[in-house]
Amino acid sequence: MIQPPGWGGVAFSEASDGDMRSDESARSRLSSRMAIDSRWATIHQVHGHRVVPVEAPGPAGDADALWATRPGLPLAVFTADCFGVVLAAPGAVGVAHVGWRGARSGVVAALREEMAAAGFAPTRAAVGPGIRSCCFEVGPEVAALFEGHHAETSWGTVSVDLPTVIEEQLDGLEVWDAGECTMHGRGWFSHRSDQTPQRLATIGWIR
Repeated sequence: MIQPPGWGGVAFSEASDGDMRSDESARSRLSSRMAIDSRWATIHQVHGHRVVPVEAPGPAGDADALWATRPGLPLAVFTADCFGVVLAAPGAVGVAHVGWRGARSGVVAALREEMAAAGFAPTRAAVGPGIRSCCFEVGPEVAALFEGHHAETSWGTVSVDLPTVIEEQLDGLEVWDAGECTMHGRGWFSHRSDQTPQRLATIGWIR
């Protein structure tokens, strides 16, 4: 598990913590380490930009971001190359699942806007591990969607710099970035690397 230094209420699991999507015992162990409820609010991730407010643990429907004002309620998304992003505001927290489709459709911006519209404007954000430009090889049809954000993989092919796309949607906030690539870095699950069904968790809660 990794956490932004000096920032409670945010955690990103590692592969050594177990499969956070399917293994309830792994969730329970991680929750115990963080002293939070093992019952998390989750969503059925659809690679879009829908945002849902939640008030209780359990599934909250099809979406790619969720937020809450209830203290102590853990919110979670599951990833294995996509990015988990946590937004924090006084009295509220939001969590987003961001793949290239979500980055393109602006799910982080949508979460930020919905929280702000409800009177809880985020002040800081944390970006978790995900596939970075060193490994995110894309075809021309995806590259064309990200003009100005092209990069190059470590083996010399076209890639997209997703963290920069995400951080542009966080402009003006205090941002912490884990800086970890799930595909070539050790300690993460990567679907692109080995088609794993296992997932990491990004968890946010109000302390």
